[in-house]
Amino acid sequence: MPGTDGVNYTELKKAIRGYVENDFPTITFSDSVTTFTSDEQLATFIRQAEQRIYNSVQFPSIRKNVTGATTLNNRYLECPADFLAPYSMAVIDANGRYHYLLNKDVNFIREAYPIPLGAAHIGRPRHYAIFGPNSALPNELTFLLGPTPDAAYTVELHYYYYPESITVAATGTTWLGDNFDSVLLYGALREGYLFIKAEPDLATKVEESYKEALALAKRLGDGMERQDAYRSGQYRQAVT
Repeated sequence: MPGTDGVNYTELKKAIRGYVENDFPTITFSDSVTTFTSDEQLATFIRQAEQRIYNSVQFPSIRKNVTGATTLNNRYLECPADFLAPYSMAVIDANGRYHYLLNKDVNFIREAYPIPLGAAHIGRPRHYAIFGPNSALPNELTFLLGPTPDAAYTVELHYYYYPESITVAATGTTWLGDNFDSVLLYGALREGYLFIKAEPDLATKVEESYKEALALAKRLGDGMERQDAYRSGQYRQAVT
């Protein structure tokens, strides 16, 4: 198993092969053209594990901040290409003051501001909603703002995204691999054992190890990183 100093991509692939005792030979499909190499198989297992972990634990590493700008009389705002879900959105006025918007349904904004360019429905945005696909870029989303911006406000968006996978990182390392390699390893092993249709007892042991590692990861990402001793007090174990 990788050590306390974390694991890079090469070490992770070596560990998976060692645990599973399988080199995952290159597969050539029936068309005799399409192949699935050993490294490609391992990369798929790892990416699947990363996606599962990032949807189970809210690590700070899956948060990103970007700034953009509204357009006068345009109530639509493009989402970043890697946007998955919002944490917060704020408009910054000419004095540098932050005004956080309330997340609402599209229906609410349509009802509250029914005449987008009407004098009563133009101003500093107070609400936003995920509207849907961008007509020019169908794979990307857009926000709907209400009221319609009356100026080019700076917008700061704090949002959830998938960090770069360790399988493509230039350094071969990521925050998850450096700081919580056990959950990444067991998550990838889980996918690998499913792929080779391992014996049920082996698959069960790996699943249990993955759940234990994920529980510890949640303790860090959803617990310890969201509090401190000053605000929450130090953790105390009951003495019996």
